[in-house]
Amino acid sequence: MAKVKVFIKLKDGVLDPQGKAVRNSLLSLGFENVEDVRVGKYIEVKVNEDNSEKAKQEVNEMCKKLLANPVIENYEIEVNEK
Repeated sequence: MAKVKVFIKLKDGVLDPQGKAVRNSLLSLGFENVEDVRVGKYIEVKVNEDNSEKAKQEVNEMCKKLLANPVIENYEIEVNEK
């Protein structure tokens, strides 16, 4: 069993209206040093696979087909064997 973590974030240059709203809220709360905020996604997938490389490949396919939009998002995969 492998626990796979996927970190998804918008590519540089892609507008992030949610990040802008969070930044504005932080500024209004007095956090004046906030320059920029980018909002992403974090997904955990448990895969019934003992080989960490195979688990990573399978989750990579999941990202390409469903979990991430490769046109506007980048993602990183981290595998923890359980």
